[in-house]
Amino acid sequence: MTASSLRTVKNPPRAALQAVHSLDRFVFTVPDLAEAERFYAAFGLAPRRDGDRLDLHTVGHPQAWGSLYEAPGRPKKLQYLRFGCFAEDFDAIAARAQQLGLPRCEAHPLSAGQGGEAGLWLLHPDGFPVQVVVAAKSSPEAAGERVLAPRPPPGVGASLNRARIPKVHPRRLSHVLLFSAKVPEAVRFFEEALGLRVSDRSGDLIVFMHGVHGSDHHLVAMAKSGGPGLHHLSWDVADIDEVGRGMEQMLAAGHVRGWGVGRHVLGSNYFHYVRDPWGSYSEYSYDIDFVPGDFDWPAADHPPEDSFYAWGPRVPEDFVTNFEIEPAPPAADPAA
Repeated sequence: MTASSLRTVKNPPRAALQAVHSLDRFVFTVPDLAEAERFYAAFGLAPRRDGDRLDLHTVGHPQAWGSLYEAPGRPKKLQYLRFGCFAEDFDAIAARAQQLGLPRCEAHPLSAGQGGEAGLWLLHPDGFPVQVVVAAKSSPEAAGERVLAPRPPPGVGASLNRARIPKVHPRRLSHVLLFSAKVPEAVRFFEEALGLRVSDRSGDLIVFMHGVHGSDHHLVAMAKSGGPGLHHLSWDVADIDEVGRGMEQMLAAGHVRGWGVGRHVLGSNYFHYVRDPWGSYSEYSYDIDFVPGDFDWPAADHPPEDSFYAWGPRVPEDFVTNFEIEPAPPAADPAA
């Protein structure tokens, strides 16, 4: 895939809707950039250094999904999010933000050299900046293809032996899950300012939101917390075997803390979460529900017991702890 293959104009079914189409970039700081580079390389991403910045790429995709910067001695911290929209929608989104009286903010200092002078800067209800820029659509155009290996002939085992198993390389970013102290306000912000829609929710405990121009079941989700933060980054892989192999890959690299393999209820994806050195997670995700660009997903409010996972191991006690606001840092990962 090349940058020129990404869509830059709207499809006719959504011509009347002005909304962002993709999460174009996430930006956060970590105490040690070299440690981050080792973790994401082991996970199967393609991290690239650019001066004082570490950009997270996936193999075979032109998009830089996120950027990390070093803040020695400080906890990991979400700095800002950047969303992409089609050129024909930008002025309408900016005008709508003005009409709603949404607070503007200055360009984030870390955006210098990354198009920080461009676009629209808004202040999220949780206090971090959100940028909207004109960009090609990096969110998917269709549900991920289900890759099924051909059945071997009689007498031949279907599984590779451990020595022949290739490294898992996620294909793209699927979504981010944010912590929020103001979930109702955050939902209104994403709906009214950016044009996202609720896919499913469980009250204000957790809310999943998708893009109207075609996206996974959620490109942004929010979980209730005492403050803002980044809970996890979710990365799409080709099949459930890659979810399990990714788990094994990270165990072999020394990253033994996580959760999975399992399957979510809302979104339906198979998952394995790997805890990063800062107490948040990266998720191997396969076969998440998809919302086509010409379909209105029927949003629903679910009881908590039917909003998390269908099957899998018991959830770690601190899985939903927001270490960006906790006074004590998480225990060190054995691989750190």
